[in-house]
Amino acid sequence: MKLLSWNIQWGRGADGVVNLDRTIAAIRMLGDFDVICLQEVAVGFAGLQGGVAVDGVARLAAAFPGYAVHFAEGVDLPDGAGGRSRFGNLSLSRLPVGQVFRHSLPRPPEEGMPSMPRVCLELVVDGPQGPLRVLNTHLEYYSRIQRMTQIAALHTLQSDAVRLAGMAQADGRERSDSPFAVWPRPASAVICGDFNCEPGSPEYYRMTAPISADVSGWEDAWCACYGEIPHLGTVGQNGAEWPDRPYCCDYFFVSADLVDRIEAVAVDQATAASDHQPVMLALL
Repeated sequence: MKLLSWNIQWGRGADGVVNLDRTIAAIRMLGDFDVICLQEVAVGFAGLQGGVAVDGVARLAAAFPGYAVHFAEGVDLPDGAGGRSRFGNLSLSRLPVGQVFRHSLPRPPEEGMPSMPRVCLELVVDGPQGPLRVLNTHLEYYSRIQRMTQIAALHTLQSDAVRLAGMAQADGRERSDSPFAVWPRPASAVICGDFNCEPGSPEYYRMTAPISADVSGWEDAWCACYGEIPHLGTVGQNGAEWPDRPYCCDYFFVSADLVDRIEAVAVDQATAASDHQPVMLALL
């Protein structure tokens, strides 16, 4: 099973030019993926840097036929012309998709600190070894307080899923077309995206800390695969205007039961189609 995570900056490359066709071509060049998780996908918002209003959801859906397309907007605003401008996370899956959840992440007020609403998009996919949750998220850039609070929410999602999986298994009711029907939502999970924090930061340690006495923390797939080898940089490459140095802030984390299934983690540092670099995960 192969997964891709990439903050595509609404199709804006390191050169500052918005060209979603270039983004699509870069994804195709990277390989053949079962699930594609993208952050900073825009519908409208001509005021973004690059000055081009695009329907990123429609363009990406058309570019990848055969994939189920699910979008979770953190920001949803009037566009001034009778429509809506939206900004958030897009997940495409060619594996069958069961339940879909759109989780709003907390955004505690912090005076003088810019921020935007953030979300986590969760798909339950029918993977080669059974149902698997794939979560696609993007944490706040400016506020550490908000990032820490959002990570706590991601911990709660995993803790609840572990407990609900046990309850559903014990319940054993058949599926139906009722909204109360019991559908698979396993504890096994992958979470990926732009976490806006570096390895070794307080947020990183909070993300990977044990969730509770009976629920393991999220495991960094890179460290599980490569041990002490430093993370490759996912920003600050290829002449992008920020930051002032390369570092990693884009990750795949997995539930503890998936660690032994990690085959490889890779970062493509060559493409300049975004200010972030794509990260890829292969699971056995």
